[in-house]
Amino acid sequence: MGEDRFYRKNVSRKDYIVYEVKHEETDILVSTDDNFYSNTLDIIIKYRNYIKNYIKSNPDFLTSFSPLPDNDYAPPIVQDMLHAAKMVGVGPMASVAGAIAQYVGTDLKKLSRNVIIENGGDNYLDAEKEVIISLYAGKSPLSEKIAIKITPEQMPCGVCTSSATVGHSVSFGLADAVCVVSPSAILADAAATALGNRIRTQNDINGVLEEGRVLNDISGVVIILGDKMGVVGNITLL
Repeated sequence: MGEDRFYRKNVSRKDYIVYEVKHEETDILVSTDDNFYSNTLDIIIKYRNYIKNYIKSNPDFLTSFSPLPDNDYAPPIVQDMLHAAKMVGVGPMASVAGAIAQYVGTDLKKLSRNVIIENGGDNYLDAEKEVIISLYAGKSPLSEKIAIKITPEQMPCGVCTSSATVGHSVSFGLADAVCVVSPSAILADAAATALGNRIRTQNDINGVLEEGRVLNDISGVVIILGDKMGVVGNITLL
């Protein structure tokens, strides 16, 4: 059974057509100017096949928790995942949700002026109006009490969240939520995992925020653990 995306019940995007598209493990929420379900499904299948076929000849791509060498002969989505993973010191599959979101969103942009893709808490945004992203942080008292405002000037961009207490993704830390904003959803996803791995107690928050601040191409970071939150970078909270 797939993961319950219960938080989607709170999504309100009255200016867009909003619909879910699912294929195998991929389960995304799409917001566009019209319903492009069939197009979206075809795009998902295309990029999943690129990744799956690469894994057949490079099985470490699926299982490694450490960066792997770049491969100039790999499909572009795989190259981007390898590069993002190397930038922050994680395995390439740490960025797969952000990669699917970004590549699907970029292709849909050819059909729709506004595109918002949510893939298990990892978002790719390219819209003409501001977008509000609520932060779900499990049992933290701050969960869904904090939101990030993304302006049109910041888009296209990724807003990706890693959690040790929510979802099925692997985290070696204990954070309720580590949210990263970046021009690249692929990098944002990888960085959220990397920074989340370093959070064991609330005392770690400030040091990990500093690590996030100095990463290239990261606009900002929000970390939530229990009743404590830290923020760094160009982020507007609501």
